[in-house]
Amino acid sequence: HVFTAKMKPLMLHGHERSITQIKYNRDGDLLFSVAKDSTPTVWYSLNGERLGTYDGHSGALWCVDINLDSTQLLTGSADNTCRLWDCETGRQIAVFETKTAVRSCGFSSSGQQVFITTDKQMGFDCEIMLFDLAAGDLAEPCHSIPITDSRVTAALWTCQDRLLVTGHENGEIRHYDPRKGEKCHYVKKHSKIISDLQLNKDQTMLISASKDTTARLYDADSLQLLKTYKTDRPVNSATVSPIKDHVILGGGQEAMDVTTTATRIGKFDARFFHLVFEEEIGRVKGHFGPINSVAFHPDGKSYSSGGEDGYVRIHTFDPSYFEFEFEY
Repeated sequence: HVFTAKMKPLMLHGHERSITQIKYNRDGDLLFSVAKDSTPTVWYSLNGERLGTYDGHSGALWCVDINLDSTQLLTGSADNTCRLWDCETGRQIAVFETKTAVRSCGFSSSGQQVFITTDKQMGFDCEIMLFDLAAGDLAEPCHSIPITDSRVTAALWTCQDRLLVTGHENGEIRHYDPRKGEKCHYVKKHSKIISDLQLNKDQTMLISASKDTTARLYDADSLQLLKTYKTDRPVNSATVSPIKDHVILGGGQEAMDVTTTATRIGKFDARFFHLVFEEEIGRVKGHFGPINSVAFHPDGKSYSSGGEDGYVRIHTFDPSYFEFEFEY
């Protein structure tokens, strides 16, 4: 039941160090990448041309988000800042200073509010901070939630921006009400750190990737576990197709455990699973190290992956991919 793809990917080499996150804008014409070097980069997704960089950070970058109309960009870094940029000109609009490294960040649907989560470091607790861009005063967050137990490793807006869904180091996934500053609900299905959270296109389902070698699909509102996708190595990122019942898992061994034979054995393939039947239906080779981030194009006709090798690869699907039907 496996399709074989002969796709020739676009190789985007604009980063000196390993990619930490990639994200498409809503239209899918732009692809944003951040890495452990200090320059967020934007590319044309159609031909892989590098449009430009956003210069100002002085540390590794962990997260990136783009608002719905592609006017503003948000990047979070280990230099203890999260920065807001004018997407088109690369001008820096605002700097949110934090006490520790910024691990995740995101715009609400309206683009008026942003959240930032920070790491637990140097005696400071992990914290979720909410800023109101319309208020004008960006020096202090309008809401702040200290997280005293397991730190946040991934986070997203959910439930029409009423709640934040957060993934934690201990494998928990939680709902926080940022305005009340309280935890509403949580589930613990993973046994190790959550490395990535993504919503599907209509935001009804949530997929989590974890170092415990699985990815799991949940109902976004109730956090009820729907499906589990099992592999044999840590999963760093997972994404759901907007047009087919497919999910892509990206991962691989930890970077420090990698040997030269790992690429040959196929340890760094992107793996395709059937959303409903939880069975693997295909693999795409390519990276020379673990895949750290995967993202479907909003039209579902291509996907991108960012790896520990510093490359972003854009794969446009062959006709055989669209003809492939899972037999059951």
